Parts: sequence; C-alpha cells; structure tokens
Amino acid sequence: MTEETTPDLVDLDLHATTAGAAVRALAERLVSAGRVTDLDGFLADVAAREEQLPTGMEGGIGIPHCRSEHVTRPSLAFGRSAAGVDFGAPDGPAHLVFLIAAPTGAHSDHLSILSALARKLMDQEFISALRSVSDPGRAAALVRGDAPADDAPGEPAPAAPEPDGFRLVAVTSCPTGIAHTYMAAEALEKAAEAAGCEISVETQGSGGFQRLDPARVAAADGVLLAHDVEVREKHRFAGKPTVDVGVKAAVSRAPELIAELREKAARGETTPVTGETAEPDEPQPIQDGFGTRLRKWLMTGVSYMVPFVAAGGLLMALAFAVGGYEITEAPSVADHFGWTEAASWAALMHQIGTTAFDFLVPILAGYIAYGMVDRPGLVPGMVGGAVAVAIEAGFLGGLVAGLLAGAVVMAIQRVHVPPTLRGIMPVVVIPLISAAVVGFLMFVVLGKPIAVLQRALTDWLSGLSGTNAVLLGILLGLMMCVDLGGPVNKVAYAFAVGGLSEPTDGSLKIMAAVMAAGMVPPLAMALATTVRGRLFTRAERENGKAAWVLGASFVSEGAIPFAAADPLRVIPSAMAGGAVSGALSMAFGNTLRAPHGGVFVVPLIGQPFLYLLAVALGTVTSALLVLVLKGARGRRAEPSDVAVRAGS
Repeated sequence: MTEETTPDLVDLDLHATTAGAAVRALAERLVSAGRVTDLDGFLADVAAREEQLPTGMEGGIGIPHCRSEHVTRPSLAFGRSAAGVDFGAPDGPAHLVFLIAAPTGAHSDHLSILSALARKLMDQEFISALRSVSDPGRAAALVRGDAPADDAPGEPAPAAPEPDGFRLVAVTSCPTGIAHTYMAAEALEKAAEAAGCEISVETQGSGGFQRLDPARVAAADGVLLAHDVEVREKHRFAGKPTVDVGVKAAVSRAPELIAELREKAARGETTPVTGETAEPDEPQPIQDGFGTRLRKWLMTGVSYMVPFVAAGGLLMALAFAVGGYEITEAPSVADHFGWTEAASWAALMHQIGTTAFDFLVPILAGYIAYGMVDRPGLVPGMVGGAVAVAIEAGFLGGLVAGLLAGAVVMAIQRVHVPPTLRGIMPVVVIPLISAAVVGFLMFVVLGKPIAVLQRALTDWLSGLSGTNAVLLGILLGLMMCVDLGGPVNKVAYAFAVGGLSEPTDGSLKIMAAVMAAGMVPPLAMALATTVRGRLFTRAERENGKAAWVLGASFVSEGAIPFAAADPLRVIPSAMAGGAVSGALSMAFGNTLRAPHGGVFVVPLIGQPFLYLLAVALGTVTSALLVLVLKGARGRRAEPSDVAVRAGS
C-alpha cells in the first residue's frame, strides 16, 4: 500500500462511540484531503455495505469499506479508539478502525488494499505497534508497510523447528472471499511453520481459486477446511483425516486446529467428506486424461444451457400454437400490447422465448470455460460466445470460444503473482486480458472460418432428404440412447437445439428425430416390465411404473436404473429402438419447433400421428430386444423373491 494512507488520514484519538460516528470522523479526513468529493453520498455507500455484512473482526478490529463514485483515489483512513466502537464483531468493540475507500470501478484497488491489510492483521507485532504508536506519521508508515513494526533491536526471532514430515493441505473461504479468507491462510501458514509442518493453502476467494496441486493433496497426511461457504471440489479430500471448521476459527486458533488434525492422523481417524462428490465411476481429477476433462467441460456448458433451451423453446412453441407461424413478424410488445388480444400474448411469448434463445451460445461458451477454470472463465467465455453470435458462427463458434477462453485463462493463471495480488487477478486482470484475447481471436482470426463452416453445415442439413435424412436419423437415435442423458446424448441434443434459433425444415426434422429417440429407452423399459415382469427385480418393476411418465416427458435418464443394473442388455436394446424411431421420424418428415416436452407438445409436431407411430415402433423394438436378451439369460431373482417361493 503506497500512498493510500498518509499522516493526515490518521486519527490516534478517535472519540466516536458508534460505528456511524467513527466512519464519519474518518470520512471527514478523506474529504479534507480531497479524496472524497461528497461526504453524505460516501457515507451512504459505506452504510449500504455495512448492511450486507458486519465489518467487525475478532481482536478489536473494524474494517468498514466500500466503492463509491464520490471517491477520487484509493484511500485508507485509520483511527484508534480507546473506548472501542461496535462494528458487529462477536468478541466486542473495535479499537483499531480502518476505513477503506475506492472509486467506483476500481475493484482491483479495493481488493488489493483489503487482502494486503488482512494479511498484515495476522502479525501481532503490527497490531501491537498500532496500539502503542504516538505519531500519525509512523502509524501511516506502519499501515503502508514502509516501517517495521519494531525498530528497536531485540532478541532474534526463534528459529523455526525442523520439519517433522507431517504434510497438510488447507482450504480457506469466507462469504466475501477477501479478508477472512486471506487472514485464515496467513494464520495457518504461520502456525504450520511454528509446528514444523509442511502446508499448502488454497484460498477460495471472491474471484475463483487456484486449485491445490493434486500431487500435494494425494501426499497430504491431513486436510484442514476453514470455511463459511461450501468448499468447491470437496471430493478431492475424501478419505483423509479432516478438521472442518468455520473460517474465523482458523484465524483465532490455528495452532490448536493443526494439533487436532495431527491427533486425528495419528489415530488413523478419517472423516467422510460431504457436499460435492465425484461420480462413483468417475476417475479422480489426478487421474483424468484430456478426453475425460474435455467431456466434463463440454457437459458443464451444455447443462447450464439446457434450462434456457427449455424456457425459450417452449415459450416459442406455445407462441406458434396460439398465434401461428406468422407471429414472428409481430411488432415489439413494448410498442403495442393488447391485453385482450391473443395475438399480443402470442407475440409476448415469442419475443420472451427468442430473448432467452439469444443467451444460448454465450451461456454455452461461458460455462464451458467455467468448467475449465471456474469463475474467472465466465467473462471471456461469454464474451467469446457473444462474438460467435455476432459473426454468425453459431453453436460451433460457442464451443470453440468456450474452450479458447478456458485455455487463455489457464495460461494467465500460470504467471506467478505475489500473495497480496491473488484476490485481484481473477476479478480484474484475468477478465481484462482474457476477454481482449478471446475477442480478438474470435473477431479477427477464428470466427470467420467457423461461421463459413456453420453456414455450410446449416445448408447441408436444410437440403437433407431421402436416404441421407434417414441415415442421419439413425445416427442421432444411436447418440441419444448410448449413454442415456450423458455427454453423447447431450451433444446430439445440443446439436438439434442449435438449429432452432434460425429454424429451417432440416433443423426442425432433426429436433423431432432427437426427441423421438430420446423418449424410447424409458418407455421401452416400462413396457418390458409390464409385459414380462418376472424377468426384472422388484425394484426394477417399481422403476418401470415411473418410466412411463419419464419417457412420455422426454427424460431419457428414466432408463438409467435399468442400464446400471444390466448395461450389456439394456443399452444395446435402447440404441436399437432409438435408431428405429430416429430413422422413421426422418422418413415420415416429422418436424418439431419445441426443444422439449415429449407427448405434451404433440400438437406442435408436423404429422403428429406418424410421429407417435415412430416412437411406438421404436419402443416396441427396444422392449422386445431387451426381453429376448434377458429371457435367454434367465430370470434375475432377488433373494427376497427366492425366500417367498421357498416359504410358500
């Protein structure tokens, strides 16, 4: 902190008795120094920040702060109160008050001052020096870091003990992701050093986080979680001795927590980690290859995109049902809306739906990047996705933009920065640089070739007919059923939905074929359990009842319980039925403007009776095949079934 604090911003005899009065007294110094232009406006901004979360901290410290349009430059005013001022800390009033003021938009300066101050506050010599200093100039120098906390020569600091081989990893996080996050990290690092332990701390701050090295996690003898918000990727620490506390506990009693962790490790006591978990059949992050990670990234983007698809697509479909296809030419409802006119309501639904659809590609790109690098990837990803829309690069452009944004952020994160800047990088530096780089590459380098490819693909799909269309229907049917809601299923679904933003006859046929195939697996399993229930366990027969509704609603995941229990018979059967339905839908020329809904959007389907026939024939094909395969193997009876027969 260079010139954020000067002697005229220091009050070593603060007489205020309330938080508001203390802030006003320090703010008046900022006004006198020309750093705040409107006292009342600035105080209102500080009060608004205080309402969000108290800024009092343990140890008699208050850190009121805000960003305000009335601040001319980043500043820190310091006051010392003998009586104490209540800033909402649980252990009593604050005797040291730091008022931080940053201009609107200067988020980096705001975070820099806060994170640097948070780490200083863990230095007891720093705190003691501020409590006893008598000269405002020296107080300002202490806060800036220009003067040591103790100028007098004294006994040399005791040497740190030799490392004893105990290795731990820690995660710290608080709701704001700034002060307590870094204070807890500093406290744990100092306590570990004093105890002769080796520690690595992951600060999950306000702008994302830099993951711990998986090798360090694997080699750790224990895990210390100090958090007030959910720890992200908590499954990494499963099976290790764990101490799980609030972030303030790490600030106030770090040595005790490390001692507790060592005792747990000595006893071999492990704590199951709850919260976010990995899929049972999913490899742990340390073992993931590129293909596995790529699948996860793409799935993240698609999963966040799907709600926009459902909301926007169904609204548009309802608009067409009420107002006809000419509703696309209706004027903006902001200019004309008749409360009693059906056409106005149809136009309203269509315009809301198209607005939701405008988010599809940016959301896809943004959350692909999010899956790669967490929150710092959102800005460049969404910017890249928006550029893809602007240059008509479409769905393919969104995929490329998301992966590109994640890669750019990964590269920036490899640059080493001082600890005090860690909170700044993800919220200012990384978004600024990554958005500029991704925007440049999408606008100037990659976007145009992708747009040409997208247009060629669209034209090809629009011209599909006859045998080519049927073959595409078979391929889409196989993709929809091979993993029942997994990544391949989602890729096929996203491919179909991408064509609805600018619908053509070809893209509407693709959407119909995809939904027809996706309905088949749960409907087939429901039919099979109804026809020959003795080939299924009691639990599968119960799942079959629910599968009727799930299949009719186009929820392919309804067949997962059956596939999990008997994948070698269920999945091939589902794929066969899906291929039949997809091929027949294409052959019949069925079209669909809604991206979801199953039988509930049949009135919106072109040639609905032939469409239902395609779904029914695919369902029967799949059900017959699974019954043949299971019948050849013999009945799988539950132990309870055998017991019932033996006792009867």
